[in-house]
This record gives sequence, C-alpha cells and structure tokens, in this order.
Amino acid sequence: MLRLVDLVISRGISLSSVGAIIMHLLPSFLVLTLPIACLIATISAFNRMSFDNEVLALRAVGVSFWRINLPVVVFAGAVFALTMVLSEWGQPWASVSLKTLALSVIEDEMTLGVDSGVFNEPIPGLMVYVPNPEQSSNHKKGVFISDQRDPAQPLIIVAQHFQMLKQNERRQMGIRLFDGAIHQIPKDASAFHRVTFRTYDFWMPSPFRSAKEKAKRKSYKELLEKLEASGGKDPGTLRRLIEYHKDIAFPLSAFVLGLLGVPVGIVSKRSGRAGGFAVGVLVVIAFYMLNVLGEFLVTTGGVAPIVGAWLPNVLLAVLTAWMLSQARKH
Repeated sequence: MLRLVDLVISRGISLSSVGAIIMHLLPSFLVLTLPIACLIATISAFNRMSFDNEVLALRAVGVSFWRINLPVVVFAGAVFALTMVLSEWGQPWASVSLKTLALSVIEDEMTLGVDSGVFNEPIPGLMVYVPNPEQSSNHKKGVFISDQRDPAQPLIIVAQHFQMLKQNERRQMGIRLFDGAIHQIPKDASAFHRVTFRTYDFWMPSPFRSAKEKAKRKSYKELLEKLEASGGKDPGTLRRLIEYHKDIAFPLSAFVLGLLGVPVGIVSKRSGRAGGFAVGVLVVIAFYMLNVLGEFLVTTGGVAPIVGAWLPNVLLAVLTAWMLSQARKH
C-alpha cells in the first residue's frame, strides 16, 4: 500500500481518482471512529448534566437512573446498528473494491514506473535497470533488461534510449527501445545469438493483473482450511480470522462504549468538559491497546482468534456494568 501511495503522489493520478479512493476508505474509517464518537458524545452530555446538577434534579423528582439512561440506550443502539451495517457489508466490499480500484487507476492513468539507479522487477522474471536519472524528455538514456521468464531462452537487452508505452485495450505496458541489441544466452555457449536493432517495442502484461486477482477477500471456511494446512501457525491467516470476528465485536463495542460514557461523564464532572474528554480519550486508548494485545496473543499462538477478538469487549462490558452500578448507588 505504501507503494500505491507513492505512485499516487508522484505519478500524477487525477483528483477524481483520488476522491474515489478516499470514498472507498470511509467505511473502514467510520467503523473505527463511530464507537469513539459515541463514547465522547455520552461523556460530554452527562458531564454537562452532572456539572449543572441536572442529574441530581431528575433523581429528586423521582426519575429513575435507568429512565435517565434510556435515551443513551437508543442512541448507542442506533450507532451500533449503523456500525454493524458498515462492518458486515460496507467494510468488506470497500476493502476489496479499494484494492481493485487503486490498481485500476494506476494501470489506466500511468505508464510503467521505472526508478533510476535500482533494479526494478515489474513482473516476476523480468528485471529492468536504468542507470541515469530520469529526464524531462520523452526519450530517456540507457536501459538494461534481463528477461528470465523463459528459462530455456533467457534474454539480455540493452539500448541507448527508451520511451515508456501503454496499451489500455490489451492491458499491456511496454518500453520502446532505440539503438540497442538483444543477446540470447543459450545453455550451449557456441549457440550464442546477438541481434541489433534501431527500434524495438518490448511489451509485457500489466504488473497489476495478478494483484487484482489476489484482492478478493477469502471466506471464513477458506481461512480455516488455510490455517489447518499451516498447522495453525500462519500469522496472516490468524489476523484475517480476527477480522471476521471483529466484524461483530467492533459494532458491539460502540453500544458498550456509549453506556460507559454515562458513569464516566457523571464521575468526571469536577474536571469540567476538558476532563471528561480526556477521560474518554484514555478509555479509547486503553480499549484499542487491548485489541492490539488480543491480536498479539492470537498471532503468537496463545489464544484462539475468537478469544482475541472478543476479549476487549468482555473486559469493557464488565467495567461498564460495575461503573453503572456504582453511579446508580450515588
């Protein structure tokens, strides 16, 4: 993904394409931020109510503590439902579509990127080296190509000048070479061939085609089979399994965090608005640290993926229940 970001920044992708990529990132962004927003909103509301003694006034006129919490339950339930929809359908679709979209944008709007001074491998078995820094002209100086895609007939191609090519209809990228030679290196040294040329078009399939095929999200059953084949020790597969469980765990955390904001907001009234917000930030940091810990325990083989995904929610629910009971007593 860092390579994609570099290509987007340095290769001149259009603003409309960048906007489409950002729109595909929104579901994943909202799944992470909606639980935080729900917590901060309830903390801020009850912090202000408690600071103005409105909670005390409601209790004095006979309104029960659970009746005061009813709007919070409705609000947190709505956030939970929205996060669930985004997590179960929006995020998986956007994750796969984003990878395909990003690769398609790069493939459609740019020619093959070749960095100077390093060995580039656009596709397996093909190495391209450009010794001179890229110039502003269309015809760049010096190129070395090692084509090992056919082990029986490896080729070495050198040229004085080259120009990048693109053919969208056939999904191909290429290099137009000028004033060079093709060296065929057979196993028998006596059968060496050398062909010179003035102009030669060297075409290759899109380097993003295989990446698009890998973008599809695997099913839960496929991941279990892959994990079983690896003896239960493949970290990548374990992380994917955690993601499946978190598709439900994260939305539920939005509901629990919303309820947790009630006692936190009441307790932090003496600190004012800034204090309540700071406590909310600390709760969020602690919650996400627990998620990281759960993922670490799963990938190191300590616990099952379902335990690592749901452990933060269980601890958060216990803390919320205890704090609600304490707030009710006071």
